[in-house]
Amino acid sequence: MMSDTDQAQSLGSHWAELRKRLLFALSAMIVGAAFAYIYVQDIYGFLVAPLADAMTDQGGSQRLIYTGLGEAFFTYVRVAIFAGIFLTFPILLFQIWKFIAPALYQNERLVFSGFLLATPILFFAGGACVYYLVLPNVWPFFLSFQSTAEQTVLPVELETRISEYLDLIMTLLFAFGLCFQLPVILALLARSGAVTANALRKGRKFAVIIAFVVAAILTPPDLISQIILAVPVLILYEISIVIAAYVQRQTS
Repeated sequence: MMSDTDQAQSLGSHWAELRKRLLFALSAMIVGAAFAYIYVQDIYGFLVAPLADAMTDQGGSQRLIYTGLGEAFFTYVRVAIFAGIFLTFPILLFQIWKFIAPALYQNERLVFSGFLLATPILFFAGGACVYYLVLPNVWPFFLSFQSTAEQTVLPVELETRISEYLDLIMTLLFAFGLCFQLPVILALLARSGAVTANALRKGRKFAVIIAFVVAAILTPPDLISQIILAVPVLILYEISIVIAAYVQRQTS
């Protein structure tokens, strides 16, 4: 039996190990952000491409503006930080895995390694869903409110700020990436016994309501983008039920 002194030393060593690994992950993100800043204009071009395509189809100012002297620079810095975190996210997960792995049995390591692999894949899948499905449908909706002088006496044209646009894009990418973690979260809860597959089946009607409420909060206020987020989340919920049932069989 460990004495209080031994327990304190053990806890202190665990905190030191965790701090070391988190600092390593943070350093990787800083390096990633610095590297991303070198190519920040290419990243910017990639992020604004959906809006540029929509503007080409519907007309408009065909430009983004900034209203403060430092706005464009600090926006580029935020984009570089975002790209650095986004690209080095798997490194953070790997460091967390290395921290908890020694405390797991061999069969538990196999299970959690599967979760570890699924997390970045689902995160990037959520980002791809935003970029390739949501944005091409949302931006034409907002641009449709532009008008000519013949329609409204004075023309109404979009003059969006670069910071507002890129902040919205980065928020959507992270929000969708996190929502796509649903199978991992529910599978972990099933593994711990906090939820069961049967309970998830009974909660389907609540899951539908919650999915659309979350979609309404996270996406722009149009029905198409809300459906595009809610439907994949509900599909992932159904997949989570199958995974939870499998996990229960493995642990029983």
